Amino acid sequence: MGFLFYGSSEHEIEIEDVALAHLKVVIATKLRRNESFTLSWRHDEGQPRGRSTIWLHPSIQLRFEFAEPEPPQLDPARIQAYANSANTSGGILIPDEHILGSA
Repeated sequence: MGFLFYGSSEHEIEIEDVALAHLKVVIATKLRRNESFTLSWRHDEGQPRGRSTIWLHPSIQLRFEFAEPEPPQLDPARIQAYANSANTSGGILIPDEHILGSA
């Protein structure tokens, strides 16, 4: 499992390593192009019911932490699916099975 740290928040978003690796490619590509977008997820069972969304913008600090030292094999179809989603008004919605929680 990995973590996504966003902005000055000390709260991390816990995301499965493979999903986070795919998201990192899409997020880095979009931000490098100065394109902003949203990233959303549903809260896990240990949290109050609902969902969260963050606005990803090139000027806001972002850090990825991975549990595994070696990067996973990336699936081009999965990257494309996330990229297509990022280009919509709804932004990227991380599938439930890839979210492990947020502190």
